[in-house]
Amino acid sequence: MNNNLWGIDLGGTKIEGAILNSAENPKVLFRDRLPTEGNKGYEHILGQIKRLVGKMETSAGYKPKRIGIATPGTLDPGLGLMKNSNSTSLNGKPLKTDLENMLGVEFFMANDANCFALAEANMGIAKEKFPNAKVVFGVIMGTGVGGGVVVDGKVINGLQGIGGEWGHNFLDESGGPCYCGKSGCVEKILAGPALEKYYTSISGQRKSMREINELNKAGTDPHAQQTIERLCHFFGLGLSVIINILDPDVIVIGGGVGNIEVIYTDGKESLKKYIFNNRLDTPILKPKLGDSAGVFGAAFLTVQ
Repeated sequence: MNNNLWGIDLGGTKIEGAILNSAENPKVLFRDRLPTEGNKGYEHILGQIKRLVGKMETSAGYKPKRIGIATPGTLDPGLGLMKNSNSTSLNGKPLKTDLENMLGVEFFMANDANCFALAEANMGIAKEKFPNAKVVFGVIMGTGVGGGVVVDGKVINGLQGIGGEWGHNFLDESGGPCYCGKSGCVEKILAGPALEKYYTSISGQRKSMREINELNKAGTDPHAQQTIERLCHFFGLGLSVIINILDPDVIVIGGGVGNIEVIYTDGKESLKKYIFNNRLDTPILKPKLGDSAGVFGAAFLTVQ
């Protein structure tokens, strides 16, 4: 019983909870979700988490000693306050302290990209294909861009809680201003909305990334082709920094943009041009766990 792993994924629209049997045998024993209803404020979010933990305790028949939680932002280790969250009601709040005081349980926190990487490293595609991998880098390319570093099965949060924040490295000035206050961030070039904005700027039309990708595959729209070429070029240039610094054993790409097939061909060719090596051996994989990665990764935080 004490070996069970409890995790919560706090998202913008849903809060999901899961209980896994153990780190060695991560069979799902419980899984459920509630709406976040973040528009009702911080205190309401705390209440929803409390409700979900109550359901988990009822199902398990006991109260846990520790729970992992994936958050849309980062806990500042120095201040004990949330930061960099797109669920803005969390920013500046002592979420970890408040949850521990409210529930009498120790909480372990990491952002959603770190939890994605942790799940894929411990029970996902990296574990399946490369069980001896020591360093796994997880990427989320969707409405935003994030990254997470896992070493020996444990997430690297870093001194300031920003370990793996690849999305806010400088990539190219053409990305323009970012909400973080800087300009030309990876996120402003490789995230879905950024690519859609680029397509509109050169075509005068609004299309979703799914439509742009289909038009590129059909070969009927030069603007779609130019957009996908931009994606592949900057995917290689941006990710080369990660390989040059970390040289991970495996890279796992999640998020909607990660479903675009050409990044695994043309994107890899671009990557070969920019890494500080005479070849590219790094496996670049699609994830196995889908939207389950957040809550499963959160559960594995308790093994840290």
